[in-house]
Amino acid sequence: MLVFAASDKGGTGRSVTSCNVVYRSALSGSDVCYLDFDFGSPTAGSIFQINDVTRGVRRGGLHSYLLEPDTQTTGEPHRIDVWTQSSRASLRQRPPGSGKLMLFPGDQDGGEFGPDKEALRRCVHLLQALDEEFDMCLVDLSAGRSYATQLVLEATADPALRGVAARWLVFHRWTRQHIPAAAGLVYGRDGILDVGLRAGHDRDELQSAIKFVRTAVVDPDSIELSGLRPAQVAWLRDCDQDLGRLAAIHQVGRRAMLGEVPFDPVLQWREQLISDNDVVARDIANNATVDAFDDLARKLATDEEWDSL
Repeated sequence: MLVFAASDKGGTGRSVTSCNVVYRSALSGSDVCYLDFDFGSPTAGSIFQINDVTRGVRRGGLHSYLLEPDTQTTGEPHRIDVWTQSSRASLRQRPPGSGKLMLFPGDQDGGEFGPDKEALRRCVHLLQALDEEFDMCLVDLSAGRSYATQLVLEATADPALRGVAARWLVFHRWTRQHIPAAAGLVYGRDGILDVGLRAGHDRDELQSAIKFVRTAVVDPDSIELSGLRPAQVAWLRDCDQDLGRLAAIHQVGRRAMLGEVPFDPVLQWREQLISDNDVVARDIANNATVDAFDDLARKLATDEEWDSL
């Protein structure tokens, strides 16, 4: 399965949530990989805490693979086994029964690039090969109406990938600015549906493959907010209801939502994987956050869960 992670704005928690979802999927026994197609800022290595690739690799990453002819001899871009290469001790102790967890980093200082037929051919070849090797390949795309998004829409319309299951997650924070921005990325002019239609996708089928993920959602009734005054809690409830109405108007309400990630100080202060140890032993992260990542991973992997939404 191919999963594409998109967002209209930066700072949505797209990358850190995606990394945690593939991590939880690997813990459940699935073989997963993470492709850093955030060409303007390939920083997934920092979330997986792989010191040598916090801003991508110097050469041989996804930029080089897609754009430079001399990588034809290598066959594929650089890959990193997160279980063995992470500097974080809890990640290097691969739990029994867990699956592969591979990172395909971008090139340091690679930047965005324009349409290129050879890049499209290589993208199709790469996604086809990795789909055969892994249970799930998550592709983290640059924010906004980027070439990365156009590239994968054209690639998945190619006959070679027509039979491959593909799903889209569109991330947005639970705010008045992010909700219409996420809707615009999907439904607006030159959004995912428009570009996908021009690339050869069926609009209805593509739309059914798109779900929204809310991030940094504040629950007015959570124990973490128990110190707030009653007037503040009431105001938060009013804000939450207003946002719910706004989401419904913009077609990103609960019927289009795969899940939501609650506000967690760890994710706000340090973008990282949240392990069970962070919740149980260190007591720095919230159990509800891990539950949210597990929920997203399960719904992504289960056709019945996805189709029931």
